[in-house]
Amino acid sequence: MSNIALLERPSTAPLRTVPARPEADAPLNTAADLPAARSPRGFALYVGLDEIKAAEAGVSLPLLVDALRRTLAELAPGAETHATVALAPHGSGGKDLDVVRLALHEPGAIARTKAAAEDDAVDEEGGVTVDISRKRVLIDGESAAFTYKEFELLQYLVLREGRTIERSELVSALWQAQDDETPGERTIDVHVRRLRAKLGRYEDIVRTVRGIGYRFDRHADVVIRYGHGTPSPDRF
Repeated sequence: MSNIALLERPSTAPLRTVPARPEADAPLNTAADLPAARSPRGFALYVGLDEIKAAEAGVSLPLLVDALRRTLAELAPGAETHATVALAPHGSGGKDLDVVRLALHEPGAIARTKAAAEDDAVDEEGGVTVDISRKRVLIDGESAAFTYKEFELLQYLVLREGRTIERSELVSALWQAQDDETPGERTIDVHVRRLRAKLGRYEDIVRTVRGIGYRFDRHADVVIRYGHGTPSPDRF
């Protein structure tokens, strides 16, 4: 998200904060959990809300900031506060909260942005990238036009690397009994053939085990990206 600027709304002296940990969404530790040389000095609350959504709720960003300050003044009169509004160009996209965290240099957001940039750099290289986190396949840096079922088929094999999967297992795992187009075991061969056609010169990453089924083995030309929420092979 480029060209992000910050508009500060100062009140009293800025709050001196402890640098945020990478696991920013983890529960807040108590003082007993921290090393003896460190102690909490305050906290940051990131609010993802643009002006349009605020107006739809019948409020505004300045009104919300003022309300939070008044509440804090009632609960802890001695607390120092500092409010900052995160700005981004119109149409820049992305979640409001992500914009805020990145604009305020939250370490976890910066780390994720850096990782995404590295991913984009990898996308430009050759080979096959099976991006499970984004449900896509890249071939020589270009997004391949896989159907939902073709991706599911490849993902099922990838998550069970080195194991031969029988055709009957693929049918029962990837098609529900009530599906109108539930294939027979031999029809799986047709789906695999289409999958391989889209893999092009990398078609051999899906191997045939004669008389049994199919298998995915680790391959030098293949990169697998596992994201949060990747299905467990035991439950998928």
